[in-house]
Parts: sequence; structure tokens; C-alpha cells
Amino acid sequence: MASLMLSVFVVEVIVNLVNTIGATAINNLLWTLINFLPISTSKAASEQRKLQADYLKVRRDLNATSSQDEFARWAKLRRQHDKLLEQLEKTKKTTEASRSNFDRVLTVVRIVVTRAPQYFLPFWYATEPMFWLPHGWFPYWAEWILSFPRAPIGSVSIASWQLACTGVIALLSDLIVGTAGLLFGTKEAKEAPITSEKVAAEEKKKS
Repeated sequence: MASLMLSVFVVEVIVNLVNTIGATAINNLLWTLINFLPISTSKAASEQRKLQADYLKVRRDLNATSSQDEFARWAKLRRQHDKLLEQLEKTKKTTEASRSNFDRVLTVVRIVVTRAPQYFLPFWYATEPMFWLPHGWFPYWAEWILSFPRAPIGSVSIASWQLACTGVIALLSDLIVGTAGLLFGTKEAKEAPITSEKVAAEEKKKS
């Protein structure tokens, strides 16, 4: 049962990480990493960035050109502008479609990796004891609760173990986040007076 207990714990850790970081943030990070690989989506993203840079350059030149004084040049830039804009819209739609499919695949993977085992394991191993309680240490009602729903009385069920893992992981997560926030807040508070002193010294020199 040790491997099963570890599996439940790992699943709850992954679920907590996904909930803490956020599914959207994870999708954005993975999409960025995927675009560094030599695949079709990265090539399309590279082409889109190049088109966008060319489009912005032509638009700046177009805005700086007078349609009255330099009509021929203005007309040429205008045609380039419209053509690049059309190409940019097409690549944008293609990229958005690829991103939408990517998000759907990640959603399915996330459900398979987290939510599916989170519900399947307690159902499938409902009658299996995770470990046995010391005999006579707990009253009957406590043993009944810990063995709920179908594990033998006197043992800890997978549902109780899962609940305990969730609680411990949530407490540790809050502790880590709170400690990190406290440390960074203290660091920023120490740096703030130094920055204000530098600004005051510079203003004093100018005066």
C-alpha cells in the first residue's frame, strides 16, 4: 500500500501546483517553450513576428510620408501596408487556431493526470486499508470515520488518506507562499530607503 499512498500524495501535489500556479499560466509557459522547438507552430510564430516587424516598419514609413508631396512613394507604401496587414491577419488566425488546439490537448492531459486519478483511486481502492491504526488507541466512532467509506474498521481508508494529504499540502503551500512573500517584502522594504536616499542625493547635487 505504500506505493498507492505515494501515488495519492503525488496526485494531490500536482493538483495543488496546478491550482496555485493557474492553468492559464501553465498553458502560456508551455506554449512559449513549445515555440522554441523546431516544429510547425514555432515556424508559424517566427513568421508572424517577422511579418509584424515588417508591418510596423512600413506603417512608420507610411505615416512619415506625405500623400500629397510624395504620392508615388506613399501609394507604394500603402500597397505594402495593406498586403502585410492581410498576411498578418491570416497568420494570426492560424496561430490562434493552433493555440486553441494546444489548450484543448493540455486540458485533456491535465484531467487525465490529475482529476481522473483523484476520483478513480478512492473509488477503486475504497475497501483497501492504507495502514492500520494501533489497537485500542482510538474510540470506535473515530475508527469508523477514518475507515470511511468501505475500508475495514481500525484502518485508514484511501479517502481519509487523500483528505489528510490535501490538508497537509495546502498548509505547506500556504507556509511556503507566506514565507516567500515575507522575505521578498522585507527585501523591498530595505531597498526602498536606499533608493529614496539616492534620489535625494542626486537632487541635492543638481541644486
